[in-house]
Amino acid sequence: MSMIQLLADKPRSAILIGVCFAILLILPWFHLLPPDSAMHLSAYWVTLIGKIMCLAMVALALDLVWGYAGILSLGHGLYFALGGYAFGMYLMRQSAGDGLPDFMRFLSWTEMPWYWAGTQHFWWAIILVVLVPGLVAFIFGFFAFRSKIKGVYFSIITQAMVFAAALLFFRNETGFGGNNGFTGFKTILGFDITSASTRAVLCFATALILLLCYMGLRHLMNQPYGRVLGAIRDSENRLQYLGYRTLWYKLSAWTLSAVIAGIAGALYVPQVGIINPSEMNPVNSIEMAVWVAAGGRGTLIGAILGAGVINGVKTYFTVAYPEAWLLILGALFVVVTLFLPKGIIGIFDRFKKEG
Repeated sequence: MSMIQLLADKPRSAILIGVCFAILLILPWFHLLPPDSAMHLSAYWVTLIGKIMCLAMVALALDLVWGYAGILSLGHGLYFALGGYAFGMYLMRQSAGDGLPDFMRFLSWTEMPWYWAGTQHFWWAIILVVLVPGLVAFIFGFFAFRSKIKGVYFSIITQAMVFAAALLFFRNETGFGGNNGFTGFKTILGFDITSASTRAVLCFATALILLLCYMGLRHLMNQPYGRVLGAIRDSENRLQYLGYRTLWYKLSAWTLSAVIAGIAGALYVPQVGIINPSEMNPVNSIEMAVWVAAGGRGTLIGAILGAGVINGVKTYFTVAYPEAWLLILGALFVVVTLFLPKGIIGIFDRFKKEG
């Protein structure tokens, strides 16, 4: 669906969404104002906003497969982390110059592993960000969907996969920094990664890519492809009886979702300044599903809203009441499931109908 069609069909919703994205695109530049300015945005806030937008992109990716195709993944943290590691390799090479990254020297390595070849080049890193999560998702999805694994069994397998990957990346000999992962980034494309201008550009780029992903997926879901995914979610057997090869529809959506999650991870790493195996913690992947459910499955904008609201709340409670956060998250999920089956977006729809 184009922006013109969106404005024609739902003018008030489109205007509100457009204003929100415009604010996200403008906000990063307030970081460049003088520190004594009333409108100056501190490094803390510009980093936090960029981080939450990256997580919103992951929620958007998960909504594609869960909200539209009915495939619940509890392992999307894997694709997020793979994208982050792929770009983190480039950042580590930038920091190391012509030598080995610090963690390799600490482990007394004398040469770089073969899979690090070419990672000093920005464009090769971008290719890896797309290729690695996409390829892993394609291989896993092909065998899982061909075997007709569905429902809770599929969700459990995705969670087991991300847990196994975390254990693998924790090992020093794999060449990914072990428990500490990658950190200590200094430059990106030759620019100081901690400078105000670089922070602003990274945050702006995140907002722009989030907007493009949202508009692209919205357009795709309003095409016959999106309607087929909805039919798979509602009754895959009936669709197969009509002659559709549902394997390829599910596999393409799964792979596209993994690529978007990988891009989100790549944008997350330079802004937060670290990537380690903790990003593959199964709890993180479960949280992603909570974001989508809380915002509203199958709406795209609801996934973004849910990720933004919950991570904003998490930012406060993990500082004020860190020991209570998981209890609050669980309670929030129960409340949404029982009283808000359509998520936060459902509240807006209810007011719209009453109005």
